[in-house]
Amino acid sequence: MTLLDATARRQEPMPEILERQRASFGADGPPGPALRRNRIDRLLALVLDNCDDFVDAMAADFGTRPRAGSLFTEIMGMISVIEHTRSHVRQWMRSTKLMRGARLVGLRAEVEPSPLGVVGIIGPWNFPLNLVVLPASAAFAAGNRVMIKMSEVTPRTATLMAALAPAYFDTTELHVVTGDVDTAAAFAALPFDHLFFTGSPAVGALVQRAASANLVPVTLELGGKNPVVVAPDADLARSASRIASARMINGGQVCVCPDYVFVPSHRVDEFVGIVRDTLHAMFPSIVANQDYCSAVNKANFERVVGLVEDARAKGARVDAVAPPGEVLPDPVTRKIAPTIVRGVDDSMRLADEETFGPVLTVHTYDRLDDVVDYVNARPAPLVAYWFGPDGPDFRSFVERTRSGGVARNDFAAQMIPSAAPFGGVGRSGMGAYHGKAGFDAFSHHRTVVGSDLPFTITGRAAPPFGVSTRVTTALTLRVARNRTRRRLGG
Repeated sequence: MTLLDATARRQEPMPEILERQRASFGADGPPGPALRRNRIDRLLALVLDNCDDFVDAMAADFGTRPRAGSLFTEIMGMISVIEHTRSHVRQWMRSTKLMRGARLVGLRAEVEPSPLGVVGIIGPWNFPLNLVVLPASAAFAAGNRVMIKMSEVTPRTATLMAALAPAYFDTTELHVVTGDVDTAAAFAALPFDHLFFTGSPAVGALVQRAASANLVPVTLELGGKNPVVVAPDADLARSASRIASARMINGGQVCVCPDYVFVPSHRVDEFVGIVRDTLHAMFPSIVANQDYCSAVNKANFERVVGLVEDARAKGARVDAVAPPGEVLPDPVTRKIAPTIVRGVDDSMRLADEETFGPVLTVHTYDRLDDVVDYVNARPAPLVAYWFGPDGPDFRSFVERTRSGGVARNDFAAQMIPSAAPFGGVGRSGMGAYHGKAGFDAFSHHRTVVGSDLPFTITGRAAPPFGVSTRVTTALTLRVARNRTRRRLGG
């Protein structure tokens, strides 16, 4: 029996945990700002106290995963967002006053953010720690209890998180679930007050379907094929080197990685040459290189290799940037050489499937209108990249395309501001978090109105209808009708 199996067998049934959390939430009522910040602090302490163990667990799950990369992306990358959330909890909890002038005559109206109750979070495997801790911190800020289902693809990280959580939280505050795909399906079907999922669009559809049986609202953080446009007046050397580097973060297994690039036709050979030189300089060796991330498992390794081979068989030009003397792809280390693919058409799987590996597709263009048409003909990506000046062409691209976010001249620049909402649109996601968007995602904004007026306003809608009600209704409708006609020029 593995440690994962032993942990799974010790776990209480998930419906019982959910009911215990819900009962505790109901008994205690909405937590104040001090308790919310305390829960965020304990969550952050769970990570920071044990970051070395988490890094080791993730390296073991992937096979090879750079320690520095894990520390930067998984742990350091979440701190500023969590600190921003923590520092604004009291401010975001305040109610919004409406109709302030009416208070003088006894009518008080406000909108108060209230916790939903129990939030379920289903995490992915590509960033198995960061992408459960960040939404959990937002859920705590909003005053909720949290249940987390860790990814079964990274079992050592999942087991570690489940083992450590009880030292920092009572199970009625935070509970971590491990287990296989069936466990994940059962988790998604629980009657949470909100369900948050990060993963692929295909699995996201299954999660939404499971949640719909209980009318559970969902936030879906998905992915997609992120386009990159190298503008005609871009600094080609800087653009090509940054795009190449970005494609290799976490072995390309990042939902915001550049997936395919449009380069002006007359500059494409120069662009590809710079990308190739950049990759050679980054990775003089790959198989034994501890800074080169493996595909997370055999299935993803074979899927990425299959995408490339399908494109090659159908006529694409494939350029694998492998060090001299190394045979790649290597099924033992699950490492795939950085690969540049040109001549991709719609008959190839690489044209539609999110690559999630160290593969960059390069297209050419002569008219920016053609690029916009190509991007718009496909599902909206999580992020669209532009390399070049902030000018009319860039602004036109932003205005005419649809994506979760836009970044110019740098990888994931749309995620730099801690207050900026993060999320997709269409097939790349539903809802957003980070900053106040996360607080709002896990809150219900409830309107509370009280009247001390000596007469009723809305009660006049009840029969019998007197003369004053009939006259007021007729006059109001006449004024509204005339005003609307004037605005329309009639």
